[in-house]
Amino acid sequence: MSKFRAALFAGILLSSAFSGVQAHDGANCAAQSRPKIEFVEIQSEKLAFNPGVPGGVVSQGALTVKAKLSLPGKRHCRGKHAGLPAVVILHGSAGVDARGDFYASELQQAGIATLELDMWEARGVASAANRPALPILTYPDAFAALEFLSNQAEIDPERIGVLGFSWGGIMTLASATEQVTQQYGGGRHFKAHVANYPLCYGYNNPRLPYFSFGSPNGNPLTGAPVLIQIGGLDEYDESAAPCLALKAGLAADEQALVDVVSYPDATHAWDRLMVPIAITDNFSHLGRGGTVNMIPNVEQAYDAREKTVRFFKRKL
Repeated sequence: MSKFRAALFAGILLSSAFSGVQAHDGANCAAQSRPKIEFVEIQSEKLAFNPGVPGGVVSQGALTVKAKLSLPGKRHCRGKHAGLPAVVILHGSAGVDARGDFYASELQQAGIATLELDMWEARGVASAANRPALPILTYPDAFAALEFLSNQAEIDPERIGVLGFSWGGIMTLASATEQVTQQYGGGRHFKAHVANYPLCYGYNNPRLPYFSFGSPNGNPLTGAPVLIQIGGLDEYDESAAPCLALKAGLAADEQALVDVVSYPDATHAWDRLMVPIAITDNFSHLGRGGTVNMIPNVEQAYDAREKTVRFFKRKL
């Protein structure tokens, strides 16, 4: 065999061997491309109302909150855990439902880890009818989740956001304020916030305590960007107007932090891709109470999800 042919033959063998290794690794990656899922427990704080103390809210001790932690499969396969951004997911009054997984799956595809809490299981809440009296009683859960993620080796503690629906959306907006962050987060901040249909009419409303938002109302924003998504047919706010007014009432520098996106044909919880339901809630219809229709809108649900993922990819 000539020296040229020997060299060519050796090169082919080396190339084939290398390709075989690559194909083998690729097969392993394909087998591990699903998210790495763990069911974890987070130590939070149980709060209760006591009008006899300053602030009216007291601690009743520790509370264990269960959650689902999902790490992006492709990143896990490549051994690139360190430095992952993450998003805490906070459910609505109905508890954990299809919305969490709907957003989480796409966030994970974008390389973002997710931690979805079950705040109701921890408190023995069987339905929205016996949920806590006001969202402030669950504020510690959001910051307990933030602390938990910050201590995970796979997560970048400086790149953690929060996404909330309805009740969870109220918590999400509250966690964007300095007063709440200092009181329940020990000064630890979320990097970015997405609040879906967070009952905007309730903020800075004299009829509802614990809902201050923005420096003009004594509760400055942390400086993290906020995205509010609201349906034009939402029967809590009755339109997008309260969310737009909430932004307009902020100081100019805080207005620059907040984006409001309206989905004109969407009801409350339009991204809940489950059978339509109607509920009765005393907080609906600008606080007058009454029926709330939750009708899925597939097209606008996917649009909202795309905007949410794009927002977190830019801001985290």
